[in-house]
Amino acid sequence: MKQQGQALRDFFDCLNEAIMRLVAIIIWYAPVGIMFLIAGKIVEMKDLAEVGGQLGMYTVSVIIGLLIHGLFVLPLLFFVVTRRNPYSFIGGLLQALITALGTSSSSATLPITFRCLEENNHVDKRVTRFVLPVGATINMDGTALYEAVAAIFIAQVNDMELNFGQILTISITATAASIGAAGIPQAGLVTMVIVLTSVGLPTEDITLIIAVDWFLDRLRTTTNVLGDSLGAGIVEHLSRDELQSHSPDVRNSVIEVNEKPYQLICQENDTVNHHNSETPM
Repeated sequence: MKQQGQALRDFFDCLNEAIMRLVAIIIWYAPVGIMFLIAGKIVEMKDLAEVGGQLGMYTVSVIIGLLIHGLFVLPLLFFVVTRRNPYSFIGGLLQALITALGTSSSSATLPITFRCLEENNHVDKRVTRFVLPVGATINMDGTALYEAVAAIFIAQVNDMELNFGQILTISITATAASIGAAGIPQAGLVTMVIVLTSVGLPTEDITLIIAVDWFLDRLRTTTNVLGDSLGAGIVEHLSRDELQSHSPDVRNSVIEVNEKPYQLICQENDTVNHHNSETPM
């Protein structure tokens, strides 16, 4: 639309600039807001030492749960399916796991995970390029475990007894909510609201776990990346025959597609040259 569309383009440019300024203001004020949220919760506590002890036990419970899942359950599943040593496979992922621990984001760790799987563990690129992006988006097993434990902790802090049906509801809701969580730092806190609402727990008590969530978030991100990587190894093992049988076909089809236009061009050139040589001046 050229000049006629200039006004609409200027509008969206201004809107983008306004949103970026709002985001910058929120980022600068977020630490102050979180500080007052935690301070307000501390003031409401009757026995600070007791709540501190409960928070410490909650942190230990989450760490132990993630360690059991990451060091025993996932490797056992990998061994049962592939009959390979899972810990040597995990050894090739150390750089990706350390990056996940430092960045607290499975999406930011994705390029490192690609390199570790393809170069160190020799996983087929066709598998990694499909499994890892999907896993970084929906496979949040560490987040699901964390949200279930956090919901039960908040229920215990409020002296609420959960029956078996409510615990089952928390487990299912936490799994579903973790699928929708983004691969960014502390995205699990946002989906925690869904889990707490499902069993009638107070959502404002999320501020209790903000103080330790920065550390636990790094551990659950590491578990998420480990689960994605072992899943890629399992998928490659299950698809090994198909990958081997398709490799020659793919290679031949690529060669045929690339050579056919070249052959046609050569034939056309020969025809034109032959026609020109027979045409009298």
